[in-house]
Amino acid sequence: MAEPEGMNMTMTERRERIVDYINQEGNVTFSQLKAMLPDVSDMTLRTDLKTLDQQRLIIRVHGGAKSVGYAVGTDDLLARRVGRRSAEKTAIAQKAAELIRPGHTIFIDSGSTTTALANAMEDMDLLVFTNSLTVASELARLEHVKSFVVGGRLNRYSKSTTGARAVEAVRSLSFDQVFLGVTGYQRGEGFSVGSDDEAVFKSTLVDRAHKCIVLMDSSKEGRPSTFRVCGLAQVSHVVSDGELSGDFAAACADANVTLL
Repeated sequence: MAEPEGMNMTMTERRERIVDYINQEGNVTFSQLKAMLPDVSDMTLRTDLKTLDQQRLIIRVHGGAKSVGYAVGTDDLLARRVGRRSAEKTAIAQKAAELIRPGHTIFIDSGSTTTALANAMEDMDLLVFTNSLTVASELARLEHVKSFVVGGRLNRYSKSTTGARAVEAVRSLSFDQVFLGVTGYQRGEGFSVGSDDEAVFKSTLVDRAHKCIVLMDSSKEGRPSTFRVCGLAQVSHVVSDGELSGDFAAACADANVTLL
């Protein structure tokens, strides 16, 4: 009979696996870690997290842990996110692209899913603003789209601009549609991200948009994050992978939000 997972690991191997898992997922709950290592006691796992936090290999948060990428001004390293749940992101991007109409002015937020949206867009007469270098790169292939990159401090991890200058730039604009990326959603709290700068920037986008469209795969439902962006009632659409819970669908119906 095979030994249960975790039984034959050394302490070093176990902690390396914990770090790898948190880096892969970006943000995990204690229960997710327990599910990954079911034969490790709660006390041992909490000691591991405390030690790894002290070694600055992870960041301990209430109810779990997150990758160091969250603490350096972004919600995760973009290169890491690109390969994560790629099929779901492609499906979300294709559905979101169908909401874009010629003649509109839109803003496409930074992130891996929003970059997939830029890749899925058809070439049409549009004004498109973005703070993302990867989104801008995708838009460069389109002949009829007039693209504008919002200036600000460059975040080399997310390949996007943030900070006071970026916020000031979007405050002087208005958009028919904003396509927004988020880190997590919790009922009663709304949508959130792991960076204060990004939360302020995204909240400003919500205020300047006629319609705010959140792109969110189902793994982000119930995921805690630090800085609130907006409530569910402040968005017009949530575009996801079809795997969100019935509770989330009911909340969308109550808030008059279209769930795709």
